[in-house]
Amino acid sequence: MPGFSTQVPHGLTRHEAALKLKTFIENVRRDHGHKVRDLRGQWRETTLEFAFTAYGMAIEGTMVVEEAEVRVAGTLPLAAALFRGQIEQTIRGELVRILGSPS
Repeated sequence: MPGFSTQVPHGLTRHEAALKLKTFIENVRRDHGHKVRDLRGQWRETTLEFAFTAYGMAIEGTMVVEEAEVRVAGTLPLAAALFRGQIEQTIRGELVRILGSPS
């Protein structure tokens, strides 16, 4: 399966960044609900495991909050590989908006 990944630096503590990102799932649901269905997420300390369906394609991944950056990676169905850049850009934009990080 093809994958996707992106990372965003932040100037916060790991805990502060994780607290800000606790709203990530709700923000995606609110802002992209017309494209995304079955959005699920489970936080385990500073790691979010998530899954959703976009345009009928199942996508899953993890968001890991580190001391200096947030890393997001996951798998895509082969049919979604053409949209990898757009998926990465959308996730990165949301992270930058929440964290107030430089793009």
